[in-house]
Amino acid sequence: QVQLVESGGGLVQPGGSLRLSCAASGSLFSYHAMGWYRQASGKQRELVATFTSGGSTNYADSVKGRFTISRDNANNTVYLQMNSLNTEDTAVYYCMGNYYGIHYWGKGTLVTVSS
Repeated sequence: QVQLVESGGGLVQPGGSLRLSCAASGSLFSYHAMGWYRQASGKQRELVATFTSGGSTNYADSVKGRFTISRDNANNTVYLQMNSLNTEDTAVYYCMGNYYGIHYWGKGTLVTVSS
């Protein structure tokens, strides 16, 4: 059974940084794609950053240059390093894994950017 467990969310001041982690069940090489999405209150879920098994990465324009997605294959973990956070980054962040064509989601971790 595919399980994705996020951690690392919290309260941070504008301009600060956070690193989110997503612990995946099984090898990351089993996933066609993995990544991060977010959903702010009253808004639709949106893509933040993803990578495919082929090695390509994709970032939302709003986070380019500030966020970095990475992976630790040995520990089956995907990270999202978030720098220069602003209030518009406040959202629940979800880990996504495309496992044999099916999208699986974690339960999310809340990131609040506020002074």
